[in-house]
Amino acid sequence: MTAVTETAWIIFIVSIVALLALDLGVFNRRAHVIKPREALLQVAVFVTAAVLFNIGIYLWMGQSGLEFTTGYIMELMLSVDNLFVFVIVFAAFCVPRKDQHKVLFYGIIGALVFRLAFIMAGVALVETFSWVLYIFGAFLIFTGIRMVTGKEERPVEPDKNILVRGFRRIMPVTGDYEGDSFFVRKPDADGRMVIWATPMLVALLVVETTDIVFAVDSIPAILGITTNSFIVFSSNAFAILGLRSMYFALAHFMAAFCYLKYGLAGILSFIGIKMLAADLYHVPVEVSLAVIILILGVAIATSAIRNWRTGTCPAVVEAQTEACPALTSLHADDAQPPAAEAARSGRDPGEGKRGR
Repeated sequence: MTAVTETAWIIFIVSIVALLALDLGVFNRRAHVIKPREALLQVAVFVTAAVLFNIGIYLWMGQSGLEFTTGYIMELMLSVDNLFVFVIVFAAFCVPRKDQHKVLFYGIIGALVFRLAFIMAGVALVETFSWVLYIFGAFLIFTGIRMVTGKEERPVEPDKNILVRGFRRIMPVTGDYEGDSFFVRKPDADGRMVIWATPMLVALLVVETTDIVFAVDSIPAILGITTNSFIVFSSNAFAILGLRSMYFALAHFMAAFCYLKYGLAGILSFIGIKMLAADLYHVPVEVSLAVIILILGVAIATSAIRNWRTGTCPAVVEAQTEACPALTSLHADDAQPPAAEAARSGRDPGEGKRGR
């Protein structure tokens, strides 16, 4: 690692820590419902920070500045797809609006850690086995096709989430929210004071696992632009850093972007084709940036035209038919008769049920 790269990493880490501190210590010092206008202001701050950082990279590292721009825009738009899932998760768990930012804040921190691990592993694979890029390229094309032809997102079912199921085996979950806490101390069935998780922590686990799934698509995509681990991770970090604010700014207008998934599918397919054809023709980063912007522009414009002509785009997220379905599913076992619950847990049917 050169002295320039080391300095760049230091500046990047300081910038990210400062932005996180600004978000938690100034913008959201106390839990409250974030209104669209406030969210848009926060989005502007995070985007401005990314632009200033991008300018610094361009002046200091030349061509890498364009790679950051391309990666940032692409990752930002791919991350927007996460917003649709956030809507489903929060509706399914009935997470209080004033506490949604806290879930997303810690979710983003977890996303940074997981993505750093994925990026380092991906870069190491590509540098060791260059043919891995062909696998990534084919995967991105497949993902793009699946995104267009696949079914809409299904309601979140936490009992079918592997991480949630494993977590519930080692820790009890309270029946309702306990303020904005992830953990509380409460008596168990035997009257002993133990630590319980709250539904808010379970919602956070679902958000984290969802981001891991999205990273499987987005990391190969950015590796199609550059294999510079600093550019890949920094563009990822700045893209997802403002994701919380984007959620609160756009949560009420999700249906206005009904054709965005087609644009994202086009971007993934373009990057996939670029990776497969790398030995025949190298697509300049300027061309990649122009194509990505063009595809996004067409997707957004067609969505706007559809809204202007018909008044609304087709619903992206289907309405829930049951209030808090994930929360209900999470505690479905509590409705079982004592004998059935005892058979499942291995306890004597005469014992009392788990306390709340």
